[in-house]
This record gives sequence, C-alpha cells and structure tokens, in this order.
Amino acid sequence: MLQEGTKAPGFSLPDQNGTIHTLEEYKGKNVILYFYPKDNTAGCTKQACGFGELYPHFLQKDAVVIGISKDSVSSHKKFEEKYSLPFTLLADTELEAIKAYDVWQEKNMYGKKTMGVVRTSYLIDEDGIIIKAVGKVKAAENPQQMLELLQGKGK
Repeated sequence: MLQEGTKAPGFSLPDQNGTIHTLEEYKGKNVILYFYPKDNTAGCTKQACGFGELYPHFLQKDAVVIGISKDSVSSHKKFEEKYSLPFTLLADTELEAIKAYDVWQEKNMYGKKTMGVVRTSYLIDEDGIIIKAVGKVKAAENPQQMLELLQGKGK
C-alpha cells in the first residue's frame, strides 16, 4: 500500500464504455480510488452498490468515485448495468495502476498462495496527493468509511 502524503501515481485506463481516463483529469477534485478483486462477486458487489447509494454525498463534497479491477471493459459494463452503478469503473487488464498502487500482492486462499488484488481504498486530494490509504478493507463498510474520511479530509 502506498504511503499517505505521497503523490498518487498517474494512470491511463479505459472505463466501462471504453473511454480512456487519467488521474490528471480529476485535478481540482477529491478522488476516492478503490481497488477491488472482481466484478459480480459478493464482496465487490456490496462495495460497489454501497458507493452507488452514497454517490450523491460524494458529489456534494466535490469528489469522484473510481473503481479499478483487472476485469475487462465488457465485464465492467455488465457490472455497471446490472447494478446501475453511477460512477467510473476502470479496466486494468495489464495491472498498470494495480501494481503502481501496490495492491497486487500474494493472497492465501484456503491454503493456496496466489497473486491477486488486495481490496484497498485511497483518498486523493485536489492536488493528487494521497491523504488517506485504507487497507484490509471491509467491503460493505468501505463506502461509508470513505465518505467519513472525505468529510474529515483524512484527519
């Protein structure tokens, strides 16, 4: 996980519609950048729907929510449509941002070691600085947790 107070790494990734997004385009806004393992799984769906429900509150705080996983553009599109997600999902099939944000790590699943995305959320300020890094994320609680951090600006 990256350290608070450091510059957030840039990225250039396609969203669920195939449109390329960069971190730079969100300069001047707060960014909730959350990394999750896989579309349409129980935890990831709870997390995404939670961000969807709270999305108007994030907008009121001049913040955007961006979810990133290694799923494809088409997988993200189906996920967005199935749950009417109002925010951007970025497809990082080459693990560009996933590795830059240090969330590609060894996981232990039922005694078997595999590499995968560790659920992590970052609050990035208007200048592109990480002001809060949250590891060991509980999927269902993370959207409310990130909203509270945004309201307190990471303090």
